[in-house]
Amino acid sequence: MSIRSNLKPTVSSFGVEQMPRIAYGRGSYVYDVDGKRYLDGSGGPAVYAIGHANEEVNSAIRTQMDQIAHAYRYTFTSDASDELQELVLRKTNDCFERVIFVSSGSEAVESCLKIALQFWSAVGQPKKRRFIARRRSWHGNTLGALSVSDFKSRRASFEGSLLDVSFVSAANDYRRAAGVTSEGLAHYLADELEAEILRIGADNVAAFIFEPVVGAAGGVVPAPAGYAQAIRNICDRHNVLLIADEVMCGSGRVGTFRALEPEGVRPDIMAIAKGLAAGYIPLGATLYSRKIADAIDQVHGGPQTGHTFTGHTAACAAGLAVQKLIQREGLIEHVATRGARLQDELRAAMRHIPEVGDIRGRGYFIGIELVADPATKVPFDHQLQLHARIGSTAFERGLIVYPCAGNVDGISGDTVIVAPPYNASDDELSELVDTLTSSIISAVESVS
Repeated sequence: MSIRSNLKPTVSSFGVEQMPRIAYGRGSYVYDVDGKRYLDGSGGPAVYAIGHANEEVNSAIRTQMDQIAHAYRYTFTSDASDELQELVLRKTNDCFERVIFVSSGSEAVESCLKIALQFWSAVGQPKKRRFIARRRSWHGNTLGALSVSDFKSRRASFEGSLLDVSFVSAANDYRRAAGVTSEGLAHYLADELEAEILRIGADNVAAFIFEPVVGAAGGVVPAPAGYAQAIRNICDRHNVLLIADEVMCGSGRVGTFRALEPEGVRPDIMAIAKGLAAGYIPLGATLYSRKIADAIDQVHGGPQTGHTFTGHTAACAAGLAVQKLIQREGLIEHVATRGARLQDELRAAMRHIPEVGDIRGRGYFIGIELVADPATKVPFDHQLQLHARIGSTAFERGLIVYPCAGNVDGISGDTVIVAPPYNASDDELSELVDTLTSSIISAVESVS
């Protein structure tokens, strides 16, 4: 019997028209009901870190489900949540004291914002209520997370009901402000952040939130060297909390469990999600430091955030199984080394396409930016929807990538994200490179 959805989207955000019905997934591939095979070259939205239908993970979920699916957090703890908390704290090099498991990345970021506000209330500074974020950032779809996001098309319907948030420049070396050098970019951005804190008044600023490697809003944009330490210093100088949103770039996606790890920078609060349970069951987490935990515990007895399914037992079992597999097989280390080579392979394959303006990223989190004029970096007319054309063309050829729009000014700017499973084979990565290259060529020719 054929089941048909009543929902009839015109074109999905991935540029796909007439979305096919999924049948099943195996490893790096998914199959629709007509038997067509698709290489999942972006892990969906950078989620499926170990591919699909891994029997070890599925078995762990079944075992937990046979015992109990969900133990409510205000009545019981569980082996799954306790073990996963210990693992996550260990993987983050004991940067944090507490972990709150939630059900999505948006919820994780929302909890980051609430914990920051609760902390300042607990220490007797209730005026510190303002957040500062960056242009071309994306932090989630709840109203708080959306408020600190600079993604015009996703904010437009909700303007007027969002928090009053200040925005500073994106940390994008490919699109620096006029007169700013690559070497001076981190200093320039840190000065801008400090000026904004002083403009608002440090006594009013709760936190600065940023993505160490920007995802969908910028098309994978790593911050320049020295940036993270510079803003950490600014926040410390003015008594402002630092929140790292690693929902997309964390949990090993860039070749370290914490994206900020190579910088040696510790945020006060951090959000992770996508790769934590790799899509097997929805799971995210908010982590926070001892300083924050001690203040909140002493005054309020604990964090005032969370929902019915916070710390969902089966979700924690899934996350634990995923992380144990990743650790045992050394997949994060593999991503760090193989990811650099994958970037080189993409550059080599696309070097003859002048419209490929930039290929950037870390690990298995790679962005490709398309420009109409490589000399001036002028983007294509947004009405051409080049990113969607690339996504659609690749999809027709059996490859899933993540097309994004608006990275230049919120409207114009076409990028494509590549984020394969950490355990993708060399043959699968070669297929990804070849299919994406030909798809970009075809899509660019279609608008020329």
